[in-house]
Amino acid sequence: MKSLDGIKFAEMVQMGAHHLYQNAAYVDSLNVFPVPDGDTGTNMNLSMTSGADETEANVSAHIGKTAQALSKGLLMGARGNSGVILSQLFRGFGKAIEKDAEIDAKGLANAFQAGVDTAYKAVMKPVEGTILTVAREAAAKGVEVAETEDNMITVMEAFIEEAKQSLNRTPDLLPVLKEVGVVDSGGQGLLFVYEGFLASMKGEPLPAKNESSLDDLINAEHHRVQDFMDTSDIEFGYCTEIMVRFEEDKTPFDEEQFRQELNPMGDSLLVISDDEIAKVHIHSETPGAVLAAGQKYGSLIKIKVDNMREQHSAIVNDAPKAPAKQQKAKVPYAIVTIAMGEGVSNLLRSIGASYVIEGGQTMNPSTEDIVKAVQEIGAERVLILPNNKNIIMAAEQAVELLEIEAAVVPTKTIPQGMAAILAFNPAESVEDNKNNMTSGFAHVKTGQVTFAVRDTSIDGVEIRKDDYMALAEGKIILSTPELMNAAKKVLEGLMDEDSEIVTIIFGEDATAEQADELQNFIEENYPDAEVEIVEGKQSLYPFILSVE
Repeated sequence: MKSLDGIKFAEMVQMGAHHLYQNAAYVDSLNVFPVPDGDTGTNMNLSMTSGADETEANVSAHIGKTAQALSKGLLMGARGNSGVILSQLFRGFGKAIEKDAEIDAKGLANAFQAGVDTAYKAVMKPVEGTILTVAREAAAKGVEVAETEDNMITVMEAFIEEAKQSLNRTPDLLPVLKEVGVVDSGGQGLLFVYEGFLASMKGEPLPAKNESSLDDLINAEHHRVQDFMDTSDIEFGYCTEIMVRFEEDKTPFDEEQFRQELNPMGDSLLVISDDEIAKVHIHSETPGAVLAAGQKYGSLIKIKVDNMREQHSAIVNDAPKAPAKQQKAKVPYAIVTIAMGEGVSNLLRSIGASYVIEGGQTMNPSTEDIVKAVQEIGAERVLILPNNKNIIMAAEQAVELLEIEAAVVPTKTIPQGMAAILAFNPAESVEDNKNNMTSGFAHVKTGQVTFAVRDTSIDGVEIRKDDYMALAEGKIILSTPELMNAAKKVLEGLMDEDSEIVTIIFGEDATAEQADELQNFIEENYPDAEVEIVEGKQSLYPFILSVE
């Protein structure tokens, strides 16, 4: 194999992501650094899956373009330290080959090396004996072999062999790994990705799934890794992750300057960004200060704060002695919401929803459906957002059946749900969050365009079957055979001089061109309003409109 194009690289990404997915639980069982929270495999799997999904949706024969899609997907989906580092490895990889239609063995090796350089720059205090070491030593071997070997498979085999050797050396670099008798979890996760790449290149099946658990790996004389650390030894207790969407009227963003600003606030700091967003991971004693620092540059579109002292105490004092693969980690906080349409569901997840139940106007989920969704997450506390007035009662019944802290935030529309999620604060109680999130959507106005299923007359509006109905805040204001006429009438009923942000969510029965026409209508008639377009793919409602 002498060259690699975007199509083949996309296949490698899918194989790498699937191999990691199959072994995520095993990687979780290895996690011991820096705090034993056992989620490295989960975080890396979710990060890589996001990258693979974006790659599949934007695959190109041009490898540079395919690699950029992988980089974008990883950036948006990156979770946890190892997930963020993984995203940086492929951010540098993609940047190195962005102009290349195909690459050869040297190009592949150099791209891996560029990824390592980028990842090291993103980490304020790189620690050896981690995923960084495995990536660095493997890349160096790849560059060395590519100097004399032009067969890409041969280079990749040498690359992976060195990654394995490097992984086996990680306990010599981190005493806690040697004490417990395991290798670094992030490095192991990365190796699974690389092994998937090689299997794809060779046209072979994936290596067998690793069925071992931590109990199988630790010698009898060893204690659990958690026992080597007192809860009081955790200096920075809150694992804090935020995503910032840049805004023109805020402070111009400088990645290095922001990293320097956050550095005194904690450790395990990672800052990554592109032209639109920045993602931050840090262990800090003052998560509020981290959030405030991010808000200087724009809107916080994702927030996650975990109390690592609570996690550690629970593991040491309360965890059963069963093998790690039989344990299910508790999620401290979750948001469960209901939506119809792949695009709408993805949007809600991107801003913080933990679980989206498929449902809506003609498919209301049952109380049992909601209870099962909450139980599947395994959260300690949960907030349920119905996004439909017909689902609120079922959600409230679900709360009564749950044995955890839970509350219903009574959202009746998707725009209200979006605003409520953005008002969520993981540091607040369930009751305070319910109140704050309810207040958070009070200022949002919702418009909808849908079909009439029969002739009727409501509130003085004559409606004919198959007409488009324009609804502003739930009230029918127009029935017309013309879709765009209905949509524009809705906007006229919602907009005023104080309107600042309009979100256009177009469904299966509308087109991107029609959404653009609506945007032009808004810009011509309400020039001060900012417009965002989302492909919601929802049925029944060609347009859902949000005005703030």
